[in-house]
Amino acid sequence: MKALCWEGVDKLAVEQVPDPVLRNDQDVIVRLIASTTCGSDLHLIGGYIPFMRSGDVIGHEFLGEVVEVGAGVRRHKVGDRVVVCSFVGCGG
Repeated sequence: MKALCWEGVDKLAVEQVPDPVLRNDQDVIVRLIASTTCGSDLHLIGGYIPFMRSGDVIGHEFLGEVVEVGAGVRRHKVGDRVVVCSFVGCGG
């Protein structure tokens, strides 16, 4: 699949990356329909996050369609359209 990847400070590229796989029973794979980067991505793009490495995939706000669900998923099924919001837990 293609993904927006961080290549270095203020450098982005669309690259071919491996297809996602279900790793846990609660995982859901979503086919992207529409996406955007947001203000919080600016910290990543600008190099303010020290753990970023070349090739890291960015983007966390999108609209998509569920294409695969883990065995423990009960609230979504294949074919559902979903919106993934921008809230990211920082662990702080």
